Amino acid sequence: MPHRSILAVVLWMSGALVSFSATAVAVRALAPTFSVFEMLAVRNAAGIAILLAFALFKPELRPGLKPRRFKLHLLRNVLHFAGTDGWAFGLTLLPLATVFALEFTTPVWVALLAIPLLNERMNRGRLVAVVLGFAGVLVILRPGLETLQPASLLMLGVAFTFAVVAILTKRLTRTESTFSILFFMNLLQLPMNLLFVEGAFWLKAGPSHVLPLIGISLGGLLAHYCLTNAYRCGDAIMVVPLDFLRIPLIAFVGWQLYGEPLDLYVFLGSLCIIIGILYSLHREAKTA
Repeated sequence: MPHRSILAVVLWMSGALVSFSATAVAVRALAPTFSVFEMLAVRNAAGIAILLAFALFKPELRPGLKPRRFKLHLLRNVLHFAGTDGWAFGLTLLPLATVFALEFTTPVWVALLAIPLLNERMNRGRLVAVVLGFAGVLVILRPGLETLQPASLLMLGVAFTFAVVAILTKRLTRTESTFSILFFMNLLQLPMNLLFVEGAFWLKAGPSHVLPLIGISLGGLLAHYCLTNAYRCGDAIMVVPLDFLRIPLIAFVGWQLYGEPLDLYVFLGSLCIIIGILYSLHREAKTA
């Protein structure tokens, strides 16, 4: 990869990580009042409104309202919705640490799938980033024997689903604009989420919900905008391991905002993740 592309991937993924963290804070603030489906429906509706407003003032975006690969859009968003739903259901069946540890097997699946499906290559730097990233997550979360429960198969399925979504996103970036990918993500997933809500749920919103609702609307849109552009600039095998940084970043946010304790394992695991990513970036730059 050219040096410029490597820098672009890092910058886009940095934006994605910050946006995902802002979304997580907004979700925590809204959770006592709104269900997961209600929050996601708000995010989808706001995303559609924002993107249509951009299309209104920027005519060059309007071709993105007519997808050239609708079946691929539909498949991607059905899988993304199912994965998100399965992840939420997994939280009711398994300890939180186990859920996150199993979810972060996704980069391993991406690395394996990207070779035959995207014709990407696995080099030593990318392999080290995946292995050390996954090891760092296990160090931080320290899953126990509960990982062996049958319900863990659900979370492995969720991780695999998210990996397929990442592969499909990368394939869409070859022919579809970022605007089109985001627009049809929100347009297709809005009715899916509305199927699981009851009545005029938006009437539950009060003045204290304004900022979190803005956060989940803008944060969710910007996170996927940055993530999609990262896939556009670099190979999926390189992009996905950077997502491992979401764990230490969220841990830091929880410590600062909610007083959630940090322990030695968080720092050791984060060190593993960062070493793997820096080594991978060094190898990419050296061979560019």
